[in-house]
Amino acid sequence: MKFANKVKQIVQNIPRGRVSTYKLVAKKVGNSKASRAVGLILNRAHKKGEGLPCFRVVKSDGSTGGYALGSLVKKSKLLKEGIKIKNNKIVDFQKILI
Repeated sequence: MKFANKVKQIVQNIPRGRVSTYKLVAKKVGNSKASRAVGLILNRAHKKGEGLPCFRVVKSDGSTGGYALGSLVKKSKLLKEGIKIKNNKIVDFQKILI
């Protein structure tokens, strides 16, 4: 399976109310240094309308990071799933990280 397809499969399986990081997704695929590639893959998948929950992938420091529709939309989607955000960082980040 291609790297991009593995990334998409991992992101598709992030449950509602939980998050992962670009780095963790890259590590699960087999290349922990490919976090930027993960971001690019998710951006392209979003633009193609693949329906992945890309907003559930955040930065390793617990900040929300970027999103194809803008960071405010990403925060809104995370909040709707019950994820608390304070000062652009996820509250109890380690508890909801998978």
